[in-house]
Amino acid sequence: RKTERTKIGGGSGFIVSADGFVVTNKHVVLDEEADYTVFTNDGKSYPARVLAKDPLQDLAVLKIDQEQIVDLTGAFMAKPFSPVRLGDASTLQIGQSVIAIGNALGEFRNTVSVGVISGLGRTITASGGANFVETIEDVIQTDAAINKGNSGGPLLNLAGEVIGINTATVLDAQNIGFAVPINKVKRAIEQVRAVGKITYPLLGVRYVLITDAIAKDRNLPVSYGALVEKGDSATPAVTPGSAADKAGMLEGDIILEFNGERVTPENSLAKLIQKYNPKDTVVVKILREGQEKILQVTLGERSE
Repeated sequence: RKTERTKIGGGSGFIVSADGFVVTNKHVVLDEEADYTVFTNDGKSYPARVLAKDPLQDLAVLKIDQEQIVDLTGAFMAKPFSPVRLGDASTLQIGQSVIAIGNALGEFRNTVSVGVISGLGRTITASGGANFVETIEDVIQTDAAINKGNSGGPLLNLAGEVIGINTATVLDAQNIGFAVPINKVKRAIEQVRAVGKITYPLLGVRYVLITDAIAKDRNLPVSYGALVEKGDSATPAVTPGSAADKAGMLEGDIILEFNGERVTPENSLAKLIQKYNPKDTVVVKILREGQEKILQVTLGERSE
């Protein structure tokens, strides 16, 4: 029986190592049944393997194989790829000029758009194909034009260094696009090389960040922290067997501090947890029935 292969989509990406590691958005490579091909600027194509998908960020790491060429001695050698230079997103400033490159609309390859950094530390809820919905924290906002198909492409500074990976736009808005900071991409690449997957520390609670309005509405004794509460019947407040469960955390607890840092909407619990690694032991201060308690928590692991 004959089968016909059909192109189902396209995105952007960039080569980050001489041996063929490629970074793109996770939502570009969600289809487990699809085969993926990387087309380079010189017109060549390479079959790509998806090595890992990031469980929290809209990131995926792929691998393409190097061409075998004959060197001057007549021996075979792997031809290195030309990777991009990775910058440092921690030094970015609002108003700084940036350049976005990508496969705009899945049709116009190597489209270049320019703009500035419009905001830093944003939190967005991004959606894409195949029921993809994800909340992504601490992203870069830019007014450089990012269109469908630009997803996974690089956001560069004027020195030609990649400082972010383009990930989302706001529908029905003009000049509002978002990029994941390159420092998070570096972490993902290092983990894939070391252990073959991308992992994060996991506490294992469902919570709502407390604001002045929430504290007043629910008559809470504090106006900061994270209130541990369940969602629907399928989403318990504390995941059974998780780090939080093993440490004795309960529904209704308010997490005030995480390893000495106060939990606030600006310094969210998710952001604090990501500063650590799986198996790290941290001190968590909670408020339970009006009494402050200290819990020792050994963080679990979250991977795809």
